[in-house]
Amino acid sequence: MSEITAVTRPQEPDFSTLTPEELLVYREAENRFRASAAARAYLGEPDPGAAITWQVVALPGRDLPVRVYRPVPTGDDEAGVPSGLPLVVHVHGGGFVGTATQCDWTNSHLAARLPALVVSVEHRLVAPDSPLADAAADGWDVLDHVVRHAAQWGADPARTAVFGESCGALISALTALRAREAGLRLAAQVLVNPAVDVTATMYDHASITEYAYSPSRALPLLRYFQRLAVPPGTDARAVSPLYADDLGGLAPALVVVPTQDAVADHGRRYAERLHAAGTPVRLTEYPGAKHAFLTLPGVEPQAAAARAEILAFLREALAE
Repeated sequence: MSEITAVTRPQEPDFSTLTPEELLVYREAENRFRASAAARAYLGEPDPGAAITWQVVALPGRDLPVRVYRPVPTGDDEAGVPSGLPLVVHVHGGGFVGTATQCDWTNSHLAARLPALVVSVEHRLVAPDSPLADAAADGWDVLDHVVRHAAQWGADPARTAVFGESCGALISALTALRAREAGLRLAAQVLVNPAVDVTATMYDHASITEYAYSPSRALPLLRYFQRLAVPPGTDARAVSPLYADDLGGLAPALVVVPTQDAVADHGRRYAERLHAAGTPVRLTEYPGAKHAFLTLPGVEPQAAAARAEILAFLREALAE
């Protein structure tokens, strides 16, 4: 039996009643689908100009998988791996479900066309025993590790960007803040449909009300995510970039907002706050696009335009 017929997507659960055990079963089945050939019809085919491998990074107290995208050597470079490449550290979306594999279409294209080394973080997924702070630590620790060992990775640490979608954009925004505090100068940050508010005001944005149940059942999912991400007693501001004390001096940002998205106003408000703080920012809205549109080129016609904009933005930011 072929993989396409063998792997089917599980039905989305009722997040209002989902137990921890049911979450693990759903996550395993959903991620198996996202990594399958069957999903390529929705997620898109990788760019043949990029080589894709899994690698394990030794971090403090844990080993973490990363999905690595490199330009395929051509011409005079065929004898060896290109060195001195710009570095893009990517974080996939999903929060409590998801895998770096779901972003092959975009990340392989960036690796091949910039060209660049793209390292996608297979972060710890949010769960009852793994809050958002764990995933945020994974994003920062991978960036810090690759930059400190840039020569081994064939990367140029002076040309580094962070990039993420949804919860991954939240983690990327937190990583950019931590990089500033650590004195690590980033060239750019790309935040696609970012969910940057996990405080009590997370649901007070007009877009949440407008798109709570259409085109998808976003509100129950967001409520479930917040319960897992921010356990009782946690200072939610610590993982909500929208309420960071100071957003000045950060890497220039591209904020990409699909308009038919419950968290569209998160991205809009964050762009406003970045601008007010003096951080260069470009806000681009894609009318009619839905939340995960960049990872769904097979069904979202504006995905290609967004990918082209991200490529152009990073090409300029990461130029020598």
